[in-house]
Amino acid sequence: MAEGKNLVGVDIGSSAIKVCQLKESRKGLSLVKLGFEPLPPQTIIDGHVMNSGAVVEALTKVFRDAGVKSRDVALGVSGQSVIIRKISVPLMTPAELDEQIQWEAEQHIPFDIKDVQIDYEVLRRRPEAGQMDLLLVAAKRDEINDYAELAREAKLRPLCVDIDAFSIQNIFEVTYGLPQDQTVALINVGASLSSLNIVSRGVSAFTRDIANGGNSFTEEIQKQLGVSRDQAEAYKVGGTGTEPVPAQVHNVLAQVADGLAGEIQRSLDFFLATNADGGEIARIYLAGGGASLPSLASAIERRARVPVERFNPMAKVGVEGGLNPAIAQARGEQLAVALGLALRKDKEKRA
Repeated sequence: MAEGKNLVGVDIGSSAIKVCQLKESRKGLSLVKLGFEPLPPQTIIDGHVMNSGAVVEALTKVFRDAGVKSRDVALGVSGQSVIIRKISVPLMTPAELDEQIQWEAEQHIPFDIKDVQIDYEVLRRRPEAGQMDLLLVAAKRDEINDYAELAREAKLRPLCVDIDAFSIQNIFEVTYGLPQDQTVALINVGASLSSLNIVSRGVSAFTRDIANGGNSFTEEIQKQLGVSRDQAEAYKVGGTGTEPVPAQVHNVLAQVADGLAGEIQRSLDFFLATNADGGEIARIYLAGGGASLPSLASAIERRARVPVERFNPMAKVGVEGGLNPAIAQARGEQLAVALGLALRKDKEKRA
């Protein structure tokens, strides 16, 4: 773990804001603060904030209601404003790489280099080939600045911006460890976006965001059954208990799940076809709100022909501070990004 104190993880999703604060001790990790605040529909579309006032209001409320005193936060970004590439460059010193990275990025990033924030991580050095492998990340400055400004308006101090897919990888490493001899796929199914991160031999080898998520299930129930959004959402998660869920709902869920599973399968097939040294995918781990839909896990397993396991990011995290452990566990799959962000520290240095 890096030095310093843990930042508060703030996941601004398209349907809700999730906030987590962790404490590290000799006993391990503990969740000491937890906040969850729904956002009005259409507040965030395709990663773009359409209603900044609603986000600032929700951020202010969730910190107040959760009793979070710290203002130092880590934010997550994803979607079309983020580009992630695995590239190879000639072996060079850290100082040389810092000088060269802008030029290298220009060869691989389809945005004007002046419009993006660049960062990188050295994955592997290969002296025998005179090469080194990098994970190159570029995020549009406007997008980062927009999210950071929303945090500042809510009287928060954004000290770190991370990529959602990597945040999930961080909490996965705490929970399961990163297998050094296997390839696994981490999928986070959010409301409007699903992120895929394939980790091979302990490092991220392929990432992709899929513009599809839990909302598509709700919208299709609305369309086919002619019910309100609230009613469709209730049907999606199994009903309210006061009335039976129409049998047609199960067919709709299965249809939409098969469509999303098909998109995921095509991404997995692309990775396997373009990464000869990656090896077969041993297991798929599913997180996010959509992970609770049994039809989705079974559809992905059937399509990909790979075992699928629901990933509970709270599995190795204790609960303190008067929080209800049952509520924290029930929210677990939705907290993957926020928990991963909450692992970040205020005094981190590049490895």
